[in-house]
Amino acid sequence: MGLGLSELTNRIFAPLTVVLATAIFAIAGESDLRDQFRRPTTIPFPAEAPYNREVATLGKMLFFDPRLSGGQNMSCVSCHNPSFGWEAPVALSIGAMNQPLDRHAPTLYNMAWVSSFFWDGRAATLEEQAIGPITDEREMGATFDMIVARLSLVEGYRDQFSRLFPSEGISKGTILRAIATYERTIVSGVASFDRWVDGDETAISESARRGFELFTGAAGCSVCHSGWNFSDNQLYDTGLQRRDVDNGVRFKTPGLRSIALRAPYMHDGSLSTLQDVIQHYASGGNPNVTRDVDVAPFPMTDTELADLVAFLNTLTEETGDVRTPILPAN
Repeated sequence: MGLGLSELTNRIFAPLTVVLATAIFAIAGESDLRDQFRRPTTIPFPAEAPYNREVATLGKMLFFDPRLSGGQNMSCVSCHNPSFGWEAPVALSIGAMNQPLDRHAPTLYNMAWVSSFFWDGRAATLEEQAIGPITDEREMGATFDMIVARLSLVEGYRDQFSRLFPSEGISKGTILRAIATYERTIVSGVASFDRWVDGDETAISESARRGFELFTGAAGCSVCHSGWNFSDNQLYDTGLQRRDVDNGVRFKTPGLRSIALRAPYMHDGSLSTLQDVIQHYASGGNPNVTRDVDVAPFPMTDTELADLVAFLNTLTEETGDVRTPILPAN
């Protein structure tokens, strides 16, 4: 029996229609996923501490000034170095007495979008967070009475504080406000991933694109690493062997912007490479730790591991030069 024209047409074009529909759905789905990670166009500042360029400039000077430490031998930038993704390239931060502290320095990228601070989320604002390292005797080892007295001897600081805070001058509150204002301006720059999100299909490799599909799909990374900063700001037990001395087991999801610059990884700096981090999660955490781990293991091939790393590398900002400020002389 002969084959009718309509049936022939269906046999030829029906499969093609299914393939085309699937492709269109995949493209639309990927587009929606991209939008979930699109860069914001403004920085959110709290109503009680609105953005002021001169206050931010003052805060940057204070951030780089060793006069904010007891021995005048370190500053905020000692542990939060822009060359290393606003962290430090050591497992545990080094304090004023040249001794390792209990945790790895967290990044300061995109703190304006973070809802709680420190690895354990114990500070509600950047102003509150800054008090901790400045006054901790193991970290910067200063007091605010000491800092106010020192800065009051510096004409350049006296002039700036009296002009920007005429009713308060140099005080604990104005010092913290200036530092926090500056820290909210530390925003990761445009990365190749952002150009891809905006429609440049050549911005990232096919391997990185497959890695994005894994990240948002089978690997489940985006369940916690969500939004443009790749963090849900929640606390989790990630199944590490080492237990923190204060908190126990739960730590905040770090953002992943410029993550390739920020080795070693985790709150204790115990994982040296991005490959180590991915393999840790793929295994569901350390099997020797008795815990209720918030990590679901997933199967992963060597190619998939390489794809995930390729994707994470696309999150590195393409321009990020930070100039060291000129500090007022005594």
